Amino acid sequence: MMRRRTALLTGCTALVLALGSTACGGGPVSAGGGDQAFSGQTVSVAGVWSGSEQKNFQKVLDAFTEKTGAKTQFVSTGDNVSTVVGSKIEGGNAPDVVMVPQVGVLQQFAQKGWLKPLSPATRKSVDANYASVWKDYGSVDGTLYGLYFKAAHKSTVWYSPDALDEAGVQPPKTYDEMLKAGRTVSDSGLAAFSVAGQDGWTLTDWFENVYLSQAGPEKYDALAAHRLKWTDRSVIDALTTLGKLFKDKQLLAGGQQGALNTDFPGSVEKVFGPEPAAGMVYEGDFVAGVAKDQFGRKIGEDANFFPFPPVGAGEAPVVSGGDAAVVLKDGKNTKAGMALLEYLATPEAAAVWAKTGGFLSPNKGLDLASYGDDVTRTTAKSLIAAGDSVRFDMSDQAPAAFGGTKGAGEWKILQDFLRDPSDPKATAAQLETAAAKAYKD
Repeated sequence: MMRRRTALLTGCTALVLALGSTACGGGPVSAGGGDQAFSGQTVSVAGVWSGSEQKNFQKVLDAFTEKTGAKTQFVSTGDNVSTVVGSKIEGGNAPDVVMVPQVGVLQQFAQKGWLKPLSPATRKSVDANYASVWKDYGSVDGTLYGLYFKAAHKSTVWYSPDALDEAGVQPPKTYDEMLKAGRTVSDSGLAAFSVAGQDGWTLTDWFENVYLSQAGPEKYDALAAHRLKWTDRSVIDALTTLGKLFKDKQLLAGGQQGALNTDFPGSVEKVFGPEPAAGMVYEGDFVAGVAKDQFGRKIGEDANFFPFPPVGAGEAPVVSGGDAAVVLKDGKNTKAGMALLEYLATPEAAAVWAKTGGFLSPNKGLDLASYGDDVTRTTAKSLIAAGDSVRFDMSDQAPAAFGGTKGAGEWKILQDFLRDPSDPKATAAQLETAAAKAYKD
């Protein structure tokens, strides 16, 4: 299940740009099946996706094959992308393209000299069709290595309309209102929130939304780069705010232990499955894909979302994440791999997955009509409208040892905090110790 991760329902106009994909060393790939320039070659692609996400991405790869003649082979890495790809490179079996889910891992790959800079055709597409923040997150030392094909809107709280109607509450406008509404839902017979504490990455997402709203974007950027220590008062304050939710057994389905035993798919099931145990689940837009594909919920009717509400006097947070396509130098078919990225940079490629659901694109050229339902269309519109105010998932910007490793670093420390949220100051100190070691390494 995809590990990743934005919220002002303001209007935007989609720019429909008819960009042609250019194969490396060749002319534009025609819309009618291409020049088959890479017929007989196979592009190997590695990424975290499995299940329905892998199946939907394969449709995009199949469309690329139809255009260019190049076959594709996808390998699912699980969450430990950096370890799996590193071992493949060492074994002389490097994939041509990797879908990297973390900025920190992309930076690590670039610093190790594993990546090829993206082609002029891809850079041109990015300049024309992406907010500059996405180019910044895909670049290292001014060189563009990563193309963000799939984005996540990570400031969305999903809810069962029936559960909120039964409790007589409306989608809340502030964090305090959200907790109050949650207690009312609980009084009506369902727990308020299903929290996926078994997956540490969901807890980092909770923290990031609270921190961005409460501390503001400047401190968020400083903490993400470790220019600000995790022992800063702003971190302790955000943990204190989050702890109000974590320590309230009335709000958590199954209490703290129940949350720690619930993974991400299970957290969605507790709200949208056949036997609901909670009224709301916080996570990114990809909740909709699980609710629809696995539990038959109709998005907009049986499942809906409200923006993650602002904390105190802060602004509503706009947190995002995404998967960036990179080309490895040691791949066997790097030219065909680069042609794949040129295709992925087009609105045409994004439209293939957008039609099936469970997908958002940061590409402004994608016609919003490509999305299959109004809720996803609204979510995509707000992501595009956020422009450069988007802040990328903080843990995904960190070195993997701190922000992206199961049972270690931030994931593990926040799980411990969920288990016992009584001492935010001590938790902040543990986070700083782990961060200092990881950033130094």
